[in-house]
Amino acid sequence: MNAVADEITAVFAEAGAQGFLHAREVGVTDGPEVAVGADAPVVLASVFKIPVAVAYAREVAAGRLDETERTRVTARYRIGGIGTAGCADDVEMSWRDLALFMLTMSDNAATDVLFHRVGQDAVDRVLTDLGLSRTRVRGCCEDLFASLLSDLGVGEDSDVEAALAAATPEQLWKLAVLDPARTTSSTPREITLLLDAIWTDRAADPGACEKVRAIMGRQIWPHRISSGLDTGVQVAAKTGTLPAVRNEAGVLTYPDGRQYVVAVFTRADSLEDRRPAVDASIGRAARLAVDHLRHGVTS
Repeated sequence: MNAVADEITAVFAEAGAQGFLHAREVGVTDGPEVAVGADAPVVLASVFKIPVAVAYAREVAAGRLDETERTRVTARYRIGGIGTAGCADDVEMSWRDLALFMLTMSDNAATDVLFHRVGQDAVDRVLTDLGLSRTRVRGCCEDLFASLLSDLGVGEDSDVEAALAAATPEQLWKLAVLDPARTTSSTPREITLLLDAIWTDRAADPGACEKVRAIMGRQIWPHRISSGLDTGVQVAAKTGTLPAVRNEAGVLTYPDGRQYVVAVFTRADSLEDRRPAVDASIGRAARLAVDHLRHGVTS
């Protein structure tokens, strides 16, 4: 195991990043694993949307939320980005379509509207029920961006992208959103526990878990875990991105039916907006980990 862990560590270093990874076969809790900093605290960024999705699916299954009911995404949530977050006008959607946008394209506005509907307590209950004692969800995207703007010393109504562009590197490295102790965080191992619970119907009733699995399988971003895999391997996952932070966690289903849960978190040594080498390292690391689990091989 040390050989594959060393090789994965080298992949991250070559890309200019620190990397943290945990991988194992779905449903095989006491079986082989690949761990590289698996118990280190990591910034979740948008990976936090997975437990929000579970809380949403639980509410639907319990009959407390009609997923076909429509709601409005207003200017309050127009914080930039894609999906409803980037729309110029108010958008009316069903709750289930907001959940789709939240996980497939990481729509921050859809996330926040949904988060405010299900509530912090419902999200916390998911974590407590699954024994994820080191996972903390500190509000939604709105709260994350409020923290960022406060740290940069600008008004709460300031444009986030403009504030980031005007900030010095020294200011950015000190942001609370980049510090696991001060922001929404977890460990790679706890995120694989969460995903394993979703894929084995332990996170909620089977219908609710299937709802989350199906949406995660429609994610539109192919540049991280998927970039390291052969055609035919299905990926259901969620990315997360902040300055210097690039993550992805999900489940890989191989043509033979075996499934592997993989959580990869990185912290780059640079604040550059585009770090394709770091993105690609996530795919390479995931491939090395799963190849080792399947065949005991490294490259």
